[in-house]
Amino acid sequence: MKKNIKKVVLAYSGGLDTSVILKWLIETYGCEVITFSADLGQEEELDHLDEKAKKTGASKVYIDDLREEFVRDFVFPAFRANAIYEGKYLLGTSLARPLIAKRQMEIAKMEGADSVSHGATGKGNDQVRFELTYLSIDPHIKIVAPWREWDLTSRTALMAFAEKHGIPVPTTQAKPYSTDRNILHISYEGGVLEDPWASPTEDMFTLSVSPQKAPDQAEDMEIVFEQGNPVAVNGEKLSPAALLKRLNVIGGKHGIGRVDIVENRFVGMKSRGVYETPGGTILRTAHMAMESITMDREVMHLRDSLIPQYARIIYNGFWFSPEMRLLQNMVDESQKTVSGVVRLQLYKGNCQVMGRKSDHSIYSADFATFEDESVYHQADAEGFIRLNALRLRILKLLSK
Repeated sequence: MKKNIKKVVLAYSGGLDTSVILKWLIETYGCEVITFSADLGQEEELDHLDEKAKKTGASKVYIDDLREEFVRDFVFPAFRANAIYEGKYLLGTSLARPLIAKRQMEIAKMEGADSVSHGATGKGNDQVRFELTYLSIDPHIKIVAPWREWDLTSRTALMAFAEKHGIPVPTTQAKPYSTDRNILHISYEGGVLEDPWASPTEDMFTLSVSPQKAPDQAEDMEIVFEQGNPVAVNGEKLSPAALLKRLNVIGGKHGIGRVDIVENRFVGMKSRGVYETPGGTILRTAHMAMESITMDREVMHLRDSLIPQYARIIYNGFWFSPEMRLLQNMVDESQKTVSGVVRLQLYKGNCQVMGRKSDHSIYSADFATFEDESVYHQADAEGFIRLNALRLRILKLLSK
């Protein structure tokens, strides 16, 4: 049954897919379309989006710089938790989608729109992330997902539709894979990468040099943390977005942050992805080092046991959920003493911790030393061991 759509806010990038969607929405539903483009640090040309969107039929255009909000309110909270999906993925795309969808819904409310639309396909995770956010904000919002409705099932069909309606499309040769970029990462999926045996070519990478071509001289750096958040690099205080951008440049120069994984999508299939996350890789390494001297053992172990679930919540699109709020509150409570300085060394794809210090440190050289000391009585360990071995001894005795 065809929806009754009057005014829709479209998440718009200006590429082939969303340009076609803009015209398709107008043609299919006879509705007014407002476009929204988010600057998340993707380094793509945004200057001409206004002109292009209006030429394609948009009644109004929003282009919002969300870089600081993205890093401050989405990236940093996840990195306070050391979030990582399936052991390798630092959630660059997963963290961006709820922010885009949230702002899209704010615009829909301001403009009195009854509907929202996106360009995610019916096979991927992004459709879930967008729509769970939409519905968590307004349970009655109408959603148009063209890839689940139209008969334009190939790039050739999209190009033909664009040509028919006078929509300008890129004339350059299409890349044999798809990309998604923001200030945290860039991802590569599909096309030639669908064969998990095929190696990514070196000319594909954007944010980092090959570790083999990285400088032969190692580089030392320091990161200052306050309550789990990085606030300065090499003594210079920076805003969240500026700090992450700085780490991307430094890490990329040394070939840090490349990952090639086959991950499990929420919708059920496996997908091969190649990612570059230079700044995020440095940040996670440094943050874990900072925690190592400032966080209580049992608090750390409990938090660590919840990281897989925390990461799945983000990956699966439940950023705006009660379980996410619960976990984030717990994580933030654990970060109150995670302040100090971490020293790192970067060299040919490696990020190694060289030192850490904090006014909140609970590391004690007096207790840890192998030299003479008087604060720890080694003989006390015998009773500790025998008590912990009691159940093992009983099991063995009973088995006889």
